Amino acid sequence: MLILLLSFLASVGVFQSAKAAEITSATLDTETYLAGQTGYISVAIYNDKSANISVTELSATIDYYFAEGTVYVQKFFTSADLPDQIAPGQTETYQVPISLPTNIAPGYVNLIVGAKTELWVNQTGRWISSDNPTYQVKLYVESPYKQSFENSQKQLQDSKEQFQSSQELLEGQESANQNLSVTATVLGVTTLAFGAVAAFLLFARLRKPRPIGQPA
Repeated sequence: MLILLLSFLASVGVFQSAKAAEITSATLDTETYLAGQTGYISVAIYNDKSANISVTELSATIDYYFAEGTVYVQKFFTSADLPDQIAPGQTETYQVPISLPTNIAPGYVNLIVGAKTELWVNQTGRWISSDNPTYQVKLYVESPYKQSFENSQKQLQDSKEQFQSSQELLEGQESANQNLSVTATVLGVTTLAFGAVAAFLLFARLRKPRPIGQPA
């Protein structure tokens, strides 16, 4: 009886560990979403059997709340052409497009990715129904108020930067005008000084006494 029990447990362990298909990862295209936003999930399916498997269905089910509290379940399907075969020991990646409603409530949302597969049996020469692996992902919907606040903060920051830029431009223009005014003043003073010197020299030349001729 002990030998039979151990044999039974060993066979159960083999059947439990030998999966025809396994979803090894499911990742979202962004960390946070906004209401009404579209995106996609990248799903990796691994075949750990010694025969080909066929993925016949791949979907993502979202259980979420509307803003007024109504529960809604939506199911999205992969954009890939199915059925699609996966060779033994190989992994294939598929995408599942998602689209969130405009009045979805903010917060974390549970998302269940599920696949349906078939296994090829050489002895019978046909496909048989196989594993239906699942994978859970958490999707975060950002609050529209937070987004509005961030947008207003960004607009305020942009306005400050524009104001600072205008101030710097104005200060630059004032500095340039001051430099031009100083240059014009120096040039005017220099011109007057040169004019005064020239007038003085001319006046001195005209006042210079002429020699008196001696009588013969």
